[in-house]
Amino acid sequence: MNNKTILIVDDTIANLDILMELLDEYDVIDATNGKDALEILNTEHIDLILLDIMMPEMDGYEVCRRIKSQDETKHIPIIFITAKADEESISKAYDVGGSDYIRKPFFPKELYARIKKELRLEELISELKHLSFIDPLTQLYNRRFFIDSSKTVLEIAKREETPLSLMMIDIDKFKNVNDTYGHQVGDEVLKLLAKTMKSRQRKSDMSCRYGGEEFVILLPKTSITKAEAVAKELRENVQKSYFEMSAQKKIAVTISIGVSTVNIENEINIEKALKRADDALYEAKESGRNCVKVKIK
Repeated sequence: MNNKTILIVDDTIANLDILMELLDEYDVIDATNGKDALEILNTEHIDLILLDIMMPEMDGYEVCRRIKSQDETKHIPIIFITAKADEESISKAYDVGGSDYIRKPFFPKELYARIKKELRLEELISELKHLSFIDPLTQLYNRRFFIDSSKTVLEIAKREETPLSLMMIDIDKFKNVNDTYGHQVGDEVLKLLAKTMKSRQRKSDMSCRYGGEEFVILLPKTSITKAEAVAKELRENVQKSYFEMSAQKKIAVTISIGVSTVNIENEINIEKALKRADDALYEAKESGRNCVKVKIK
């Protein structure tokens, strides 16, 4: 069984039976009208949609428009399968967001090949999108991903009325590491810190390389008190870690951390909390480094 899920939307049962038999290697879900199809999309993960145009109450064009208007579903490729073969109908199918258009009666091998093509294309797009959000050195999320995703995380915190905290982390005297041992060793130190961060974080936490030797961790459903405790534990773990250059030479580093929390009632983005965490980080460095400082206001 292929792990891809295909939604077939057609009001003719005979057509559904043919398509479901043809696509038996996939996980297939069927719907006989647009309303049911849209409800399915609210609860199921769908990788591709085969959509008939001529259906009662809501035709395929309108179904497609609604799918493409939602952020959660607009990326799903839609292949129209219909007996309408005039140029205007074909053009309209692409205009509303269709990825492909197949006329009935269709050739099974052709349909199968086009489905494979669309699924592979979507995989490639997802891979490229993923790479654009990942820092290639540390394999943590990058600054762009943090900025984009923090908006969604904040919206969820507001809706659920749960605390949202964050910490900014900087490697102490990292320039000395690069100047003394070279940038290649400095890169290994950055990767070691990233590995330590990932090994200690919860599934819901988001660790990002914000720039240079500076990192950010977003902590959903975490009070400022809990965030401070997490930061102190991370600082201790980093202090115990080291990069082994050889059997005789080991490099140890320390980190300074600034912690803050988001005022989910008044703040419309993460920026103010990020600035407070940055100010707290500055205080940590001014206090001698290798410590945690908290700033709420």
